[in-house]
Amino acid sequence: MLALLILHLVAALVAPLLVQWWGPRACWPLALAPAAAFGWAVLRTPAVRDGGAVVETYPWVGQLGLDLTFRLTTLSWLMTLLVGGVGALVLVYCSRYFAAGAVGLARFAGVLVAFAGAMLGLVLADDLLLLYVGWELTTIFSYLLIGHSTERRSSRWAAAQALTVTTLGGLAMLVGVLLLGAHAGSYRWSVISAGPLPGGAPLIVAVVLILVGALSKSAILPFSSWLPAAMAAPTPVSAYLHAAAMVKAGVYLIGLLAPVLATVTGWRPVVLTAGLATMIAGGWAALRQTDLKLLLAYGTVSQLGLLVVVTGAGTPDAALAATAMLLAHAAFKAALFLVVGVVDHATGTREVAELSGVGRRAPLLCGIAVLAAASMAGLPPLLGFVAKEAIFAAFTHQPVVLTGLVVGTVLTVAYSVRFVWGAFASKPGVAPSEVLASNAPMLLPPTLLAGFGLVAGPLAGGLDGLLRPYAELFGRPGEHLALWHGLTPALGLSIVALLGGGLLFALRGPLAPACARLRSPVDSQRGYEWVVRHFDRLAIEVTGATQRGSLPQYLGTILLVLVLVPGTALLLARPWRTRIALWDTPLQLVVVGVVAVAAVLAVGARRRLTAMLLTGVTGYGSAMLFVFYGAPDLALTQFLVETATIAVFVLVLRRLPERFSARPLRRSRWVRRGVGVAAGVVVAGLALTASGARQAPTDSLAFPELAVTQGHGRNVVNVTLVDIRAWDTMGELSVLVVAATGVASLVFQRSRTGPRPRRPQRDRAPAGPRDTDRSVWLRGGATLRERQRSIVFEVVTRLLFHTVVLFSLFLLFSGHNAPGGGFAGGLVVSLALAVRYLAGGRYELAEAMPVGAGTVLGAGLAVAVGTGVVALLAGGSVLESTKIDFSVPVVGDVHLVTSLFFDVGVYLVVIGLALDILRSLGAEVDRHIEAAGGSGRGPLVDRPGSGS
Repeated sequence: MLALLILHLVAALVAPLLVQWWGPRACWPLALAPAAAFGWAVLRTPAVRDGGAVVETYPWVGQLGLDLTFRLTTLSWLMTLLVGGVGALVLVYCSRYFAAGAVGLARFAGVLVAFAGAMLGLVLADDLLLLYVGWELTTIFSYLLIGHSTERRSSRWAAAQALTVTTLGGLAMLVGVLLLGAHAGSYRWSVISAGPLPGGAPLIVAVVLILVGALSKSAILPFSSWLPAAMAAPTPVSAYLHAAAMVKAGVYLIGLLAPVLATVTGWRPVVLTAGLATMIAGGWAALRQTDLKLLLAYGTVSQLGLLVVVTGAGTPDAALAATAMLLAHAAFKAALFLVVGVVDHATGTREVAELSGVGRRAPLLCGIAVLAAASMAGLPPLLGFVAKEAIFAAFTHQPVVLTGLVVGTVLTVAYSVRFVWGAFASKPGVAPSEVLASNAPMLLPPTLLAGFGLVAGPLAGGLDGLLRPYAELFGRPGEHLALWHGLTPALGLSIVALLGGGLLFALRGPLAPACARLRSPVDSQRGYEWVVRHFDRLAIEVTGATQRGSLPQYLGTILLVLVLVPGTALLLARPWRTRIALWDTPLQLVVVGVVAVAAVLAVGARRRLTAMLLTGVTGYGSAMLFVFYGAPDLALTQFLVETATIAVFVLVLRRLPERFSARPLRRSRWVRRGVGVAAGVVVAGLALTASGARQAPTDSLAFPELAVTQGHGRNVVNVTLVDIRAWDTMGELSVLVVAATGVASLVFQRSRTGPRPRRPQRDRAPAGPRDTDRSVWLRGGATLRERQRSIVFEVVTRLLFHTVVLFSLFLLFSGHNAPGGGFAGGLVVSLALAVRYLAGGRYELAEAMPVGAGTVLGAGLAVAVGTGVVALLAGGSVLESTKIDFSVPVVGDVHLVTSLFFDVGVYLVVIGLALDILRSLGAEVDRHIEAAGGSGRGPLVDRPGSGS
């Protein structure tokens, strides 16, 4: 099963290339992927014939108990046949439906194959979380397929509507799945269905939420508006997604869960009420459509309501009838959609009022449509008749439901006849339609699908043996599938439905005024548009009321909510321990006092630089607390981060006024102090609560031993970063790279990958004998105005820069067993580069680091990722550390741990991030200032006074 999913993935990836080579003919080889799924399911028929199952399990996330578990049973076998068989036929149809050079065909083909793979994964998944992954993938791919014609607003709107409705339903379903899995103790449906399921309110809530997802996916009221709108998609999409595959996902989920959950409170009322209402409303709406595709769309909504009723009824006879109707509906509705595509191609229209005499000019196409429509109407000897009669027989003891089904079937017969008449009949007063010849590849798929309904009807006894194992999950069925059961009430109801539907069509003229007046009191499409419009309006009102451009107001709102909600809960519950040690040594109290005083003074500071320095004091105070608690690594990192942050603030403050504005007033400052104190108290209470709530021993207790035995190092902090939790660090490195790119993109107005800045030519005198002997402390210093230069600063920078870089390398290489590591070493180099820039300007920064920041960032990430890949290729797990011992002449024995190379990647990423910040907030801002004629740390060029 996993191989089939991989096959679909590969086919989807190569589809654009194949389409580029062969055009629409590439759909033929792409059809092999779903055809392989169909063939595989056919070969597995003996395994599921007697209720057996084919199971495949692949380890995934063992710590969480998540595996890739696939399971083929009778219901999933049937769905696999539909997904694979109809998918292959639709791709064959696409080879002639699209013209050579059609816009977006490469993307369309790849997405359609990917959708088939996602749908296959959905129906084969045994784990409900894995099923949800396939569920959401089908939502995304259907969005792309419905919006295929991106130049048309209707396509974009329909795609967005389908995505919105089905995604909201999917989110509700996810919550339900999580509740169900937590309640049952497993997410594997085979495990849940095998054991007794505890009852209670959580189960009822989970069932209702899952049903919301299923009903929204299958376009059941009140979520049905997206399906008719989705007819903006190309006809092959409608034939596959909206007749045979995607909309069946909700029906499949209901059928999968019904054997266990159909008896849960709330299941049957929701399923039966929503299904019957959808069947009748959709059938009535179909009678009022003049577009053939919309007629079939509303007919599909009606038939989906029928499928939901019989699938979710939870009885053996209904389950057997449901599987038969599931198969019949996929065949006749996909065939009819494909027929509409042929009619549209041949005549250039789908409007009933413009089509006349098409049946005479295309008799084969008309015959195909008649067969498919007859199966939809339930005429013998077609499979649709067998399924419809089985449905009537299954509900003979439920008169209310049976009455609704008969009414819905009457409407089904009426719009089936209307479809054939509207597409192929000769209409008085309408000129005969010009019909172009249809080619064989377009006629072959609907012919096979319609012919299947004709062949499968008389062979219903054989289908009964294949589908019965699913019905036996509910009990022993009393009925069986057959073309003839004798003179039964079900046969009488079938005749009544056929006669009633024919009469309703015959009286279409006299009933036309009534049909025009009799509409649903609530139009689902207008309801959706009303909701979207009012949500947009609400968003605008909320945004206007809250987003006023005041950062203090935003932060104050967040802090007030923190104080009021969690703070009130803390006061009421008081979950912390009663005895709290405020300090271990008096020195800690002194540091806390300094931090508190600095924080209070920072609020009242009028100068931005003063406020920033006072804020820095709070950070240094936190580092001192780390020292007192015996955490030198954390203290070192905090000192370095705080220093680097101050340097960044200095760069940013150049573009801001020296002082804060006259506001806030003195009263508001006290309000801010109060909010700050309250937020601090609440955060402290949350910290106490979190630390006291732990019941199981923390995992970090084993870290010291793991650091030595597996990480081969004694510095627990560093070994944790590069070994024990290396995956976390890998994610943080990726975030740093993205953050650096984002920061620079906001500042740079030109490429960052270009050549580094050169010193201005006027500062470069021709070299002479004296010039070659003359040395300068910093080469970029000469580009600064004299009042900007500090010779002492330049001398100290030159003397210390290389020593600081060497010290960073010492921290890098010693960090595995002593305080340090790649992060601390990278910060030390970052500070050295910052000093070099502050002393010599942006040209000096280019002299200090002649490579681009993107190169350093990419190299660091590549080294970190490469370390994990090498470990995998060496036979270990990703990012697994290995100790290597070897001897070097003169040096002696060397003990090397491979995680050092991962630490080198961290080292380079931190340097690249700092370099990007210095060049964006420093050098590039200097360039902006120079270009604007302002002051900055730029060179002595352009005009007097250009420097500051």
